[in-house]
Amino acid sequence: MKKSIKIRLAVTYIGIMCLSLAVMLLVNSLFLEKFYLRKKTESLKKVYNTMNDTSDTRYYSSLADDEKFKQYCDENNLSMIVVEDVTSRILFAYAKNSERLYSEIQFGVLDDFVRGKREILEATDNYIVEKKTDDVKAMDSVNMVGVLDNGNGFLITTPAQSLKDSALISNVFYLYIGLFTIFISSVVIWFISRHITRPLQQLSELSKEMANLNFDAKYTSTSEDEIGVLGNNLNRMSGELEKTISELRTANNELQKDIEKKEQIDEMRKEFLSNVSHELKTPIALIQGYAEGLQECINDDQESREFYCDVIIDEAAKMNNMVKKLLSLNQLEFGNDTVNMERFDLTELVKGVVQSAQLLASQKEAEIRFLQEEPISVWGDEFKIEEVVTNYVSNALNHVDFEKKIEIKAVKRGDVVRLSVFNTGARIPEEDLDKIWIKFYKVDKARTREYGGSGVGLSIVKATMERLGQKYGVLNREDGVEFWFTLDASNEVPEIEEIRKN
Repeated sequence: MKKSIKIRLAVTYIGIMCLSLAVMLLVNSLFLEKFYLRKKTESLKKVYNTMNDTSDTRYYSSLADDEKFKQYCDENNLSMIVVEDVTSRILFAYAKNSERLYSEIQFGVLDDFVRGKREILEATDNYIVEKKTDDVKAMDSVNMVGVLDNGNGFLITTPAQSLKDSALISNVFYLYIGLFTIFISSVVIWFISRHITRPLQQLSELSKEMANLNFDAKYTSTSEDEIGVLGNNLNRMSGELEKTISELRTANNELQKDIEKKEQIDEMRKEFLSNVSHELKTPIALIQGYAEGLQECINDDQESREFYCDVIIDEAAKMNNMVKKLLSLNQLEFGNDTVNMERFDLTELVKGVVQSAQLLASQKEAEIRFLQEEPISVWGDEFKIEEVVTNYVSNALNHVDFEKKIEIKAVKRGDVVRLSVFNTGARIPEEDLDKIWIKFYKVDKARTREYGGSGVGLSIVKATMERLGQKYGVLNREDGVEFWFTLDASNEVPEIEEIRKN
């Protein structure tokens, strides 16, 4: 409250009024009497000048008939008398008691005239102006006594109030009026200050909201004064700040995404190196061990040497296959490969993959069924789609179990063909469904190592389908697992970018 503009404005205004009242009372006490006496002296001197303008005694009779002169004297409560210097005969008198005046001018130097207190206000060669206080009559008067230029004596007098008492009374009166005025003005200034400071309070609240980054708050007053201009400027600044902060947040989000992407790439690179090192460690160790056995002729018989050579060749082939897959996956992920969009028969492609897998299926005593006979024309890169189908079928053969059935279906719905590869066997844990597409991720590492899997095949499927802009996925069935993907079967040649957008 001490810092409130409303309080400060009201206190300042009231303080100024109190100071003004105090100054007025002080001035009234110190200078009122002097001002009053000066005014009285000026009225006496004006009458003196009027009477001194001529030496013709007949002029005094004309003054007696001058209405303006008499009105001036009445208004200023002036009394006067002029006497002849030689005979002391009254030449002119304008007063209610001219005899008293005559007595005073005639015997002014005697006790009756000098009785009481006297204060000389002005003195010249022709007259003296004095303030006289009569102790007996308890009356004050301002007198001018002297000689006119024609030698006639004169006396001009006017009653004067007791100015000290009058100043005290007027000060008390002014004090009451001033206090009442200050009270009324304080009430008025309080409401005025509230009216003035209300927009400032609103601006203060607006600035607090802006400091808290809440830019919905706006200045709503319609005034066109300086405060209104300030409010409108704050509204514009709020809008600009909101826009700028929004842009900064967007840029910060993009930067954060770039940082996270970079960190993710770094983690992927580390993971990739770790996985590749792990995958290559076993076959390299086998190759090195069997090669050293051959070198040291541990077994001399031909059959053992051929077995050693077969192991070395098999492990080298696995390493070669994994390196090829990694190179292919790298090209797909970074977009360095060439996509040859062509129209081909999906039915014939699947039949070729099934025929190639029959030998491995017979070894595992598994049955592969593909009942589609009618040709299905689709758009895509035939070589890459063949690799996807091969990966699906190989994955199904490696995990087939129970009834050991693998079923391949191609279903056309409109311009989209959905190819699915189902195998009976253990279901994939729900928490691993989204992870099986990650490079080197293996649900059952022991079994994967048993059949020589590298954990890269499904990653190639993911990269290939995303490169072609098509959908893919995996579903757990009641008695097995189904992998699927889609292809475009429209009659028009699709563009790669348009396929990705769709």
